[in-house]
Amino acid sequence: MSKKYIESAKLIERTKLYDPQEAVELVCKTATAKFDETIEIHVRLGVDSRHADQQVRGAIVLPNGTGKTVRTLVFARGAKADAAKAAGADYVGAEEFVAQIQGGWFDFDVVIATPDMMGVIGRLGKVLGPKGLMPNPKAGTVTPDPAKAVQEAKAGKIEYRLDKTNIIHCPIGKASFGAEKLAENFNALMTAIIKAKPAAAKGQYIKSCVIAATMGPGVKVNYTKIG
Repeated sequence: MSKKYIESAKLIERTKLYDPQEAVELVCKTATAKFDETIEIHVRLGVDSRHADQQVRGAIVLPNGTGKTVRTLVFARGAKADAAKAAGADYVGAEEFVAQIQGGWFDFDVVIATPDMMGVIGRLGKVLGPKGLMPNPKAGTVTPDPAKAVQEAKAGKIEYRLDKTNIIHCPIGKASFGAEKLAENFNALMTAIIKAKPAAAKGQYIKSCVIAATMGPGVKVNYTKIG
C-alpha cells in the first residue's frame, strides 16, 4: 500500500456508515493522486443475478455528467445516420465497422444502433458483450432515435447493471466536481437503482454501498439516508 493510501485511510472510520453528503466529502479528501480521480460507487444488492427475474439493469443521465469525454459509435443508415452525425457522434456507419471491430479496433466508449442494424451487429456479440459494449434496448442504446442517444451519452448517461457477484459498479463523476455535484449524482443513481428493484427480490434489497476514488480507500454509506 502506498503512503498516500495509508494517510487517506486514516481519515475514515472503517466500521462507520457515513451519510451520503459526508461520505462524498471524505472521498474528495482521499483523492490525492496527481490526476483527476474518478469517483465510483459499488452497491451490493440482495438479489441473485443468475435468475432472469432478478436482473437489475438500466441507464440514467447523471445531473452533472461523468466528467469523461465519451466517444460514440453509431450503427445507422440514411437520414438517421445523418442525424447522429449532426448530434456529435464520433463514428457513424454500418458493415465497415464490423470488420474493424473484429480486427481489434475499440476507439469508442458507447455503441448505439437503430433496431434495423441489429442483424449487422449480431455478429459482434461475442466481441462487444464481454466488454459491456453491446447495444441494448433497456440501456437506450438500441433506439429509433440515435441522435438523442448520442446527446444523452455525451451529457453523461451511464448504464448500471449487476455483475456476477450481485454488485453494481458505476462512476458518479470526478474528484474535481466537488462534494455537492457528486452528491447530486450519487442520489440520482441510487434513486434509479432503488426504483429498478425487481418484483422477485426478497428481503433486504440494498446490502451495502461504498464510495471510493480511483486510488483511494472505500467509504461505507448509510444508504437509508439517500435522497
